[in-house]
Amino acid sequence: MARKQDDNILLTEQELVAAFIDDDNDDLLPDSNSNNNTSNTNTPAVQPDDNWEDEADDMMGQLAVDVFETENDLVIKARTAGVDRNDLDVSISDGILTISGTLSSGDEADVRQWHIQECYWGEFSRTLALPTAVNEEGVKAELKDGVLTITFEKIKQEKAKKIQVL
Repeated sequence: MARKQDDNILLTEQELVAAFIDDDNDDLLPDSNSNNNTSNTNTPAVQPDDNWEDEADDMMGQLAVDVFETENDLVIKARTAGVDRNDLDVSISDGILTISGTLSSGDEADVRQWHIQECYWGEFSRTLALPTAVNEEGVKAELKDGVLTITFEKIKQEKAKKIQVL
């Protein structure tokens, strides 16, 4: 806070910002008769981005995954509740795993008006580099109780061998 030169009254942060932004924005300053009213009623409202819904529709949902190792396997788990196994695509190439699919609520044709829509419906995808070498031929994928579990057999890496320098 700063003091006004003539009154010994403290300026609010809002008044300071307004003074430095533009001299034409005097309407941002509180009324001098308001006895140092510090309410933000004169603060201009932030306008929401009107295109956020359009941008959200263009973005594909991202699938959350858990990746962990056991002694012999690399395991990837993903919650895919509501996804039909025929709408799921899992592929691997050069250590890059891609899981994609479509999640449909199935009842959108009968909807007249949404009151709340928080669930994501539509296409989703996730691509990740596997953290360890795996046998891409020895893979098992299982969809059970809404959880996709992909299990890879890890390739045993030989430990470094000490080389004697002569």
